[in-house]
Amino acid sequence: MVRWLLLGLCLLLGACTSESPDHIVFAVATAPSVLDPRLAGDAASERVNALLYDRLVQLDEHGTPGPGMATWQRLNARHYRFTLRADRADYWDGTRPVAADVVATYLSLLDKALGSPHAGGLAHVSEIVSAADDQIDFHLARADPAFPARLTIGIVPARLAADRQAIRAPIGNGPFALVERRENAGLLLERRTDGQRILFAPVADPTMRSLKLLRGEAHLLQNDLPAELYGYLADQPTLELQQVPGTTFAYIGFNLDDPVLAKHEVRAAIAYAIDREAIIRYLFGGRAHTAESVLPPAHWAAVGDLEPHTYDPARARRLLREAGFDEHKPLELSYKTSTDPFRLRIAYVLQSQLAQIGIRLRIASYDWGTLFGDIRAGRFQMYSLAWVGVNTPDILRYAFHSGSLPPDGANRGRYRSDEVDRLIERAETLDAAAAAPLYAEVQRLIHRDLVYVPLWYESNIAVSRGLADYAPGHDGNYLALQRVRVADDRIR
Repeated sequence: MVRWLLLGLCLLLGACTSESPDHIVFAVATAPSVLDPRLAGDAASERVNALLYDRLVQLDEHGTPGPGMATWQRLNARHYRFTLRADRADYWDGTRPVAADVVATYLSLLDKALGSPHAGGLAHVSEIVSAADDQIDFHLARADPAFPARLTIGIVPARLAADRQAIRAPIGNGPFALVERRENAGLLLERRTDGQRILFAPVADPTMRSLKLLRGEAHLLQNDLPAELYGYLADQPTLELQQVPGTTFAYIGFNLDDPVLAKHEVRAAIAYAIDREAIIRYLFGGRAHTAESVLPPAHWAAVGDLEPHTYDPARARRLLREAGFDEHKPLELSYKTSTDPFRLRIAYVLQSQLAQIGIRLRIASYDWGTLFGDIRAGRFQMYSLAWVGVNTPDILRYAFHSGSLPPDGANRGRYRSDEVDRLIERAETLDAAAAAPLYAEVQRLIHRDLVYVPLWYESNIAVSRGLADYAPGHDGNYLALQRVRVADDRIR
């Protein structure tokens, strides 16, 4: 079916070839909306900001911190000194990042007037000062052995950080520079080492993204396609498909302030009504695997003994009756998702599965900006999103601590637990070995309380045309764009 659909589209629009532009076209489902690393909270923005800005600390796939722009010393339990590396990159305008830029970036991030969603994890910073032009001292209100892993925000020039509004004309020192923003929300970036240009072109419809790749109008796609399109593209001799296990964690979120969803029995009924294995098999084509926690199993703070909420519709119906709902008093809930066709397909499958236990699910789809704004503001009953780029257990504070309700964090479900707060706060004062059991207990409590329904970890899949040396990152990042090269001269 997909083969004939794409062939028909090609015939309507002409042969599936196109004169290639002088830049690599990366067709994406959603364009980045925020080019300010202090305020970016969505996946597309985070991934592009990682190309535009350098940061003090880099994290590997296990969440272990390593030097980025700086090295560091722990002078005492509450005092860290960071020294900027001599080989750090300049900003695009030729100025050199100095300690004052780091201080201004982090002070602005902690300014409530800015409203950064990343401020919560740094609330214990009591003072930030320049020790020298290339040295920055962070003084903490409490001990934090894991503190360097929190300093992964891109560093902006001090003159831009002084503005309490989002940066509109970014200047960074990352491996790419911004050339222009286009009217269709596309972004043209230039690699600073060799001038290679990358165009991020938003194409919401997955079939059209695939068609552009087949026609040579795009050279790279990553994720956000239905299984049948991956299967078709993998068979094309002119294309290369690469797949790596992913850590992108998909979940269904609940508004716990909602009087119906505040009932644990209702949330549990929903969890047991969802056949995750069937969705993975038929919609993802097996390119995902079930998940139980936001931290992936290979993470040093992961927990491995969570009992899954396996598909059990009889149990789900019983729980729903215990909550006071049955065929005479049916439960109706609203579910918000994006306009992405694949996410809508998942939503309709969820709607069908929940209907089998007596829940009427009303699906409302929105463009990304409206959806994300509603979720941050708490204007929802249920929604589905995914966490990407989770590298540290700080996600547990960011998403589940009662002090992280938006706009101070991403506790979008309005979850409140004194025990979870206490465990997170205690774990943050310990080294990794001692903190790991506490973080595991936090995840057990979140799982027990069904703050969300964990769904799956999605594999990262890239399909390219005429390119070499590109592979998707474990968390779906775009960092391989630093080394991607044109293997087919027609792109130039």
